[in-house]
Amino acid sequence: MARTQALDYDKRREAIMETAAKLYAAHGFLGTSVSQIADACRMSKSLLYHYYPSKEDILIDVMDSHVQSLVAAAREVEAEDLPAPQKIRRLAEALMGLYVGAQAHQKVLLNELVNLPEDRRRIVIDHQRQLLDLVDRMVTAMRPDLGGKREERRALVMLFFGMLNWTHTWYDPTGAIRPAKFASMASETFLSGLEAGVGG
Repeated sequence: MARTQALDYDKRREAIMETAAKLYAAHGFLGTSVSQIADACRMSKSLLYHYYPSKEDILIDVMDSHVQSLVAAAREVEAEDLPAPQKIRRLAEALMGLYVGAQAHQKVLLNELVNLPEDRRRIVIDHQRQLLDLVDRMVTAMRPDLGGKREERRALVMLFFGMLNWTHTWYDPTGAIRPAKFASMASETFLSGLEAGVGG
């Protein structure tokens, strides 16, 4: 008989994903076994398979749930009635807040994408592209002269994310520079370059 779905199915599935994210971040996807995930979740392998058919299914959830949260935050900022520079400031703060709360997810996203099969990798990459496109539109709104220069705009967008994406490797959110302060430092550095005509 098939196992019925528990009332707290989604909550337990999320708990498995969060536990796996930490293990993948610490030991790598290939260095983490289903048994390790099950043990860390204090459940049997058979119960874990009730929530996730494979280790790979957990991996794509770790990555794509994180990317989709970033896209959702960017869409909220884009929809606000604000000048483009202010949107970039707000976005940096929103993204930094998410990165700080999902450092394991961010590390897995940056390091383990290669371990997804092509069809599933494409899903994550498509969502990442949506995020890049959102920031691209903000850059274009601020610098209309870059409207026909897609490669220059993309380079600027990647510079913006380059200041934020790798903070999990060195940044201490409990230190003297709080996340909002760091986001402000990053956005002002980026905006100063745009205002000075970088990329033109």
